[in-house]
Amino acid sequence: MTLERNIAASFQMDEATWARHANPWSVWTRFTVLPLLILAIWSRVWLGWWCLIPVTIVMGWMWLNPRIFPKPNSTNNWASKAVLGERVWLNRDNIPVPKHHQRVPNILSVVSTSGVIFLIWGLSALNVWPTLLGVILVYLGKLWFIDRMVWLYEDMKDVEAEYSHWLY
Repeated sequence: MTLERNIAASFQMDEATWARHANPWSVWTRFTVLPLLILAIWSRVWLGWWCLIPVTIVMGWMWLNPRIFPKPNSTNNWASKAVLGERVWLNRDNIPVPKHHQRVPNILSVVSTSGVIFLIWGLSALNVWPTLLGVILVYLGKLWFIDRMVWLYEDMKDVEAEYSHWLY
């Protein structure tokens, strides 16, 4: 089982949740999680251990986000296709993806992960510059990754009948 599939499983992403997460509002509002988490962690300067309350709220928002928006009226848009592509990527053990899609998503995950390292450093030292560098790397890697997922979905939607039914 891939790391991504383990993460999806920890978020309890079933068919209904994936369908709701394909709502562009879910995709775009998910980008609020990182800045809110940074602010919550940084708040330890003012709140001490009470910062765990906003951290918990942000983590709750991250879990709740793919569930609170309705299933979109259409998935024929960039944000929805990004989510559909992520589902294809998660299923690559069962239905292989083309060679030209196998390497770049992993490289982009490394870019995002390197950003997390800078974020941890910046947040632990309360240093703005590594924190900002971390945010830039995380978002650069993630946005490029989801753009690749749109491309992956476009390439795979006609390969597998189930995938083509996700587009409406």
